[in-house]
Amino acid sequence: MDARSTTLLVIGGGPGGYVAAIRAAQLGIATTLVEGDKLGGTCLNVGCIPSKAMIHAAEQFEHACHCAQNSPLGIRVESPRIELAQTVRWKDGIVARLTGGVAALLKKNGVTVVNGWARVIDGKTVEVTTGAGPDALRIGCDHLLLAPGSQAVALPAMPFGGRVISSTEALAPEALPKRLVVVGAGYIGLELGTAYRKLGAEVAVVEALERVLPAYDDELAKPVAGSLRRLGVQLHLGCTVQGLSASGDGVRIRNAQGEESALPADQVLVAVGRRPRTDGFGLETLMLDMNGRAVRIDEQCRTSMRNVWAIGDVTGEPMLAHRAMAQGEMVAEVIAGRRRRFTPAAIPAVCFTDPELVVVGRTPPEAAQAGLDCLSAIFPFAANGRAMTLEAGDGFVRVVARRDNHLIVGWQAVGRGVSELSAVFSHSIEMGERLEDTAGTIHAHPTLGEAVQEAALRALGHALHV
Repeated sequence: MDARSTTLLVIGGGPGGYVAAIRAAQLGIATTLVEGDKLGGTCLNVGCIPSKAMIHAAEQFEHACHCAQNSPLGIRVESPRIELAQTVRWKDGIVARLTGGVAALLKKNGVTVVNGWARVIDGKTVEVTTGAGPDALRIGCDHLLLAPGSQAVALPAMPFGGRVISSTEALAPEALPKRLVVVGAGYIGLELGTAYRKLGAEVAVVEALERVLPAYDDELAKPVAGSLRRLGVQLHLGCTVQGLSASGDGVRIRNAQGEESALPADQVLVAVGRRPRTDGFGLETLMLDMNGRAVRIDEQCRTSMRNVWAIGDVTGEPMLAHRAMAQGEMVAEVIAGRRRRFTPAAIPAVCFTDPELVVVGRTPPEAAQAGLDCLSAIFPFAANGRAMTLEAGDGFVRVVARRDNHLIVGWQAVGRGVSELSAVFSHSIEMGERLEDTAGTIHAHPTLGEAVQEAALRALGHALHV
């Protein structure tokens, strides 16, 4: 058996793993990264990036269809059509460029990349099965970093296969289904369900709770629900899935009253969440402390075993690529001897629905639950000039601040393009801004960002444009 050693061994080449490897190598740490599939992980290959590409393509197609009917802008086009195979090739091209860029960065910084499937032997030893031969490669290390990511959750009554797909298959369609049933009204289900509807499929969404985006407060979710209805998406809220129909071409659902019905489906997208990937690579041999299915970590991403670290989705919620990246960078610096802790004031969460939704820090209900006496204020995009010129008057920006000293503890927004406001929201909270700071900062006109200043002004009692 071939054997080698390294200072840091990273299992998983997703956003957390490859960022940790690059930063460690920059700091002079001998680093080896093991990835069994493709560099970039779920995010670059079958998650964040391809989903946003498909969403953009769907939006462009819907806009063209809108212009073919009765655009108020005076734009007229012939009836458009979409060549789905070309759309998928375009999406795949973006993914290939980004994953190729990751590989180049790892090589440039001197990271040793091993393509193969890792299995943990102990906290200092990992065996890797590669395609190079029947024998495994054994790698010894001083530090072991676990970054295996997460995987889609399947329904026991409707396992993946055949008509039942996960987001992975939904992002590489060979053809557009006539009728798509989406199980789960969280951000993944709604992002992809909306895209499929804009591309021309009939879409029905089934959700066990009584509203869409149940992880977010109702005020934020309402504009998204309204948009879904305008698009013609059928919403079956407060309903549970019982399984496929006997013929296999429908989904049996049951409402709160116990009444059963069937929804016709050429394809069923199950999007009920993701869970940490803890099986299949020998994690159990380490006997680490766990939080349910997630690996328990401290503020430096240390596990309960010395010099074994864990980052990203395997450590539980929030399962966000940017969280994993920040954790990976920090772990590399801690191993290099720097004093760092992972204690962000807020981690932004974005839903690329229609309209988009962004949450940073505490919402009003969360602030109240934490015992904080807060005030909040909303500025609607209907009063924002830039939003009107973009035909994007739906939605708002909301600020949450302590009543006693006006310290800002949360920002939320729903509307077109608000994902780009997430950076200014995060910066505001990390820097300890108060309402007076935001209100007194000149914001460019006309921009969507003016709604940020106006929300702060309104919270102070003297909004200018509403």
